[in-house]
Amino acid sequence: MLLNHFAAIGLLISYLSPHISPQIFWLLAFFGLAYPILLIINVLFILYWLVQFKKRFIYSLLIIFCGFNYLSRTFQFKLSDSKENDKALIKIMSYNVKAFDLYNWTKNTETKTKMYQLIADENPEIVCFQEFYSRDSSAFDNYDSISTTTKLKNIHVEYTSHARLKQHFGIATYSKFPIVNRGKIDFGYKSNNVCIYTDLIVGKDTIRVYNMHLQSIAFSKDDYKFAEELHSEIETKEEVERSKNILRRLKRAFVKRSKQADIIGAHIASSKYKVIVCGDFNDTPTSYTYNTISDNLKDSFLESGRGLGKTYSGVFPSFRIDYILHDKKFNSYNYKTIKEEYSDHFPIVTYISKD
Repeated sequence: MLLNHFAAIGLLISYLSPHISPQIFWLLAFFGLAYPILLIINVLFILYWLVQFKKRFIYSLLIIFCGFNYLSRTFQFKLSDSKENDKALIKIMSYNVKAFDLYNWTKNTETKTKMYQLIADENPEIVCFQEFYSRDSSAFDNYDSISTTTKLKNIHVEYTSHARLKQHFGIATYSKFPIVNRGKIDFGYKSNNVCIYTDLIVGKDTIRVYNMHLQSIAFSKDDYKFAEELHSEIETKEEVERSKNILRRLKRAFVKRSKQADIIGAHIASSKYKVIVCGDFNDTPTSYTYNTISDNLKDSFLESGRGLGKTYSGVFPSFRIDYILHDKKFNSYNYKTIKEEYSDHFPIVTYISKD
């Protein structure tokens, strides 16, 4: 029962994480990150007490119901509402393409071509790319190649870094709708993380599309290797230091993302147009980042998604960290995660109503 108390209190603390900025109390963000694990532990306690024929199962059950809205952000059980052929809908994709496998992360030289084909087959009307990469006048001229293979002729790209003058890294929004205005949200410092907004003419309306890639944890190869190999208790001084390094990186990322989220949330709130928000938040649905940016918006996964909703295919964190949000005046249908490991993120797709 004492262990059950610890698990229940931990789950309750995780409910506070979305509401308190890591800039004020960063420790809470770790509980938010651990929410799925804490949830599973409490479910196991419910099963344990049921097997024991004891009413104590009600304890964890009540704790879980106290945070039922967080459960729905993580798991969805509803059936999707099929409306793919409705011409009044806009098909939207958000995809962190990891530089189109520039460094052969997948160990498959055909990966970039397969990514092109996936996008063409899905045939979205708006695509938001994160970790976009293009090289001038080469086989990696993704800027023009995407436009050619998908018929998405209207492009808003923002590069955050350049290599050898001809290689460009950043973020891009492609659209079949005309672009009438574009801009970048200033975080107040130079960074590889960025948020852009693109105003599109859709029918008789103007819709603002936000595309963002927020602060990552920036784990090194050694950090990932340590996480993969960590199967026993931490004993050596080296293991202790590597664990501290991971915690420091997590803390820094939590704080930086919270600052970015505050700026983006204020910008979205001031928009004179209805908005669609896409991007790699690098944070979970039980985070301050998600809670701030999604304020007064609908989450397409909650509207029409199913299952766990995992969008990151790497070792850690293997949660839903990519999102398509939208104005409350819109409705979304047929949200799906495409489970193709061409990148370390899965592409997500949904249909959004125009009215």
